[in-house]
Amino acid sequence: MIWWPSEIPTLQYGRVTLRPPADGDIQAIYEACQDPLIPRFTTVPAEYTMAHALDYVQRVPASMELKREIPFIIEFGVGDDAEFAGVISFHTISVENHRAELGYWMHAPMRGKGIGTTAAKMITNYGFTTMGFRRIEAAVDADNSASQKLLMSAGYTKEGILRQRVTRSDGSQIDMVELSVIASDWKELD
Repeated sequence: MIWWPSEIPTLQYGRVTLRPPADGDIQAIYEACQDPLIPRFTTVPAEYTMAHALDYVQRVPASMELKREIPFIIEFGVGDDAEFAGVISFHTISVENHRAELGYWMHAPMRGKGIGTTAAKMITNYGFTTMGFRRIEAAVDADNSASQKLLMSAGYTKEGILRQRVTRSDGSQIDMVELSVIASDWKELD
C-alpha cells in the first residue's frame, strides 16, 4: 500500500536538500528554464514564461491532493549559502500498481557536480522506504546521454527503447530510453 504524505517533506543528504516549491522559487525556475537544453530534453515549453513558473509552484496543492505529483526543489549548499539547483518529482503515479515516474531537470551551473545523482537517490530512497513504491521508472530522451548516465549512477537500469514515445512541439516523434529501479534491488541511503 502506498502511503501518501499530507505535505511535501524536506529531505537532506550531505549538501543536497529537496524541499517543497515556494513562491520564492518562481524567479529561479523561470531563469533556469531559459536554458534551451531543458525544453530540448524535457516537457518544459520552449517559450517558458513567468506564468509557467508561477503555475508550476501554484499547482502543488492540487497535485498533492489528487495524488498526481510530488514535486521538490533541489538546493545545493547549507543554510543561507544554499543555491537553487533544479527540480525533481514523482509524477505519472499509479498508486494501485505501486509505481511512479521520476522526472527532473538541473539548472545549467549545477550540472556535472553529482547534485542531480544525489537528488535522484534521495527521492528514490524516499519513494521506496517511506511511500512504499515497488517500481520507479524514468523515460529519458534517447539523445540525452548525460541524463541516462545520471540515472544509472543513481542505481537505475536501462530496460529498453520506447519508440516514438514523445511528440515534440515541432511535431517530430522521438524515442525515449526507459530506465527503472525496483524496491527489491534498492540499496538504502545511509
